[in-house]
Amino acid sequence: MLSINEKVVVLTGASSGIGEATARMLGRKGARVVLGARRRDRLERIASDVRAYGGTAEVLEVDVTKREDVESLVRLAKERFGRLDVLVNNAGVMPMAPLSALRVDEWNRMIDVNVRGVLHGIAAALPIMKEQGFGQFVNVSSVAGRQVFPLAAVYCATKFAVHAISEGLRQETKDIRVTVITPGATESELARTTSDEDARTALVEIRKDLIPGDAIARAIVFAIDQPDGVDVNEVVVRPTASTW
Repeated sequence: MLSINEKVVVLTGASSGIGEATARMLGRKGARVVLGARRRDRLERIASDVRAYGGTAEVLEVDVTKREDVESLVRLAKERFGRLDVLVNNAGVMPMAPLSALRVDEWNRMIDVNVRGVLHGIAAALPIMKEQGFGQFVNVSSVAGRQVFPLAAVYCATKFAVHAISEGLRQETKDIRVTVITPGATESELARTTSDEDARTALVEIRKDLIPGDAIARAIVFAIDQPDGVDVNEVVVRPTASTW
């Protein structure tokens, strides 16, 4: 078993929020992090900070809706470090609106990022992990993947899908660990993608009690740091004051 400070960890959605917090925490613990997101300038800043406190970081501009981008990110990790220990599928979007608003472009965007993005990560990393005989997927879902909320039907559907895909992958792969991280309301940029005014108003109430991205990062690090024979299947992390 490798200690966490030797593991090669690829993260998508690494430029802000949970992804950024996780990259920094893993970097401090000595993991070799390979960071992907659309905003390369943000990635470079995070990687520079990781290197400043003795960590190792590589970056690549990535759009998870493009399979070839995710393949390039995983290939970078394999070529740079010789293996892939963990893939954290973290990229996500959450534009909220009632179904009656018919924001079909937003529906498609959520499906592309939240579902296809995870599948692209699995498609890129699974052959490498199977060849190695080890590896771990950490898929970031949401409490919206456990129950349905008004104004978030499609978002909830995408996160239910993450749970289903993750459980199927876990059952099919006996030598690869699969973890679902299920955050409640967390400080992030997700809410900023909502343009519907009614949904924005509702989000103020929904997100009045937030936990920092570090809280979710600690859960991810905990799951990664377990012995090889231990698979933490799901971690649910909510604000203490949360009622849902």
